Amino acid sequence: MPNYRRTNIDGGTYFFTVNTLSRQTFLLDDDVRTALREGIALVRQSHSFTVNAWVLLPDHLHCIWTLPPNDRDFSTRWRVIKRTVTQLCGARLNRPDLMTVQRRQRKQSTLWQHRYWEHLIRDEHDYRRHVDYIHWNPVKHGYVGRAGDWSYSTFHRHVAQGIYPPDWGISVAITDGSDFGELE
Repeated sequence: MPNYRRTNIDGGTYFFTVNTLSRQTFLLDDDVRTALREGIALVRQSHSFTVNAWVLLPDHLHCIWTLPPNDRDFSTRWRVIKRTVTQLCGARLNRPDLMTVQRRQRKQSTLWQHRYWEHLIRDEHDYRRHVDYIHWNPVKHGYVGRAGDWSYSTFHRHVAQGIYPPDWGISVAITDGSDFGELE
């Protein structure tokens, strides 16, 4: 088994990609979105964090979190969030055809990929690229023609805060000419 290394910095800002197992397309279901909100609220009771940006797609999500000073434990947060969704929605979404011996031994469900991808944000430019990538992602995947048409992201919050103009993220061009393909 590979030896995965994670960069943990107290108070760090991190970009995450979390996938469903076998890219199942249930993340936009009402009960799953409710369970995600409940999981986030539950974990924030004991492990606060700031959600800087978020996008939810049918089979994966991207987000950026900032942890409090003297805290580097994002893995506990993800464990609680994923467990909450599994407990609240697993009976409906559990897929016996995807259950393996290893998953059974580890008492894992068939909702989530075991691991997730994280990236420590290095500087303001890195942060901006990842926030743009998050909000561009529904356009990239062809779900909408412009970022503002996607309901499941923090894009509208960023527009309200003056970070983006309302017409940002139209499929014909990316505002700064960047290629975001390498981030996923």
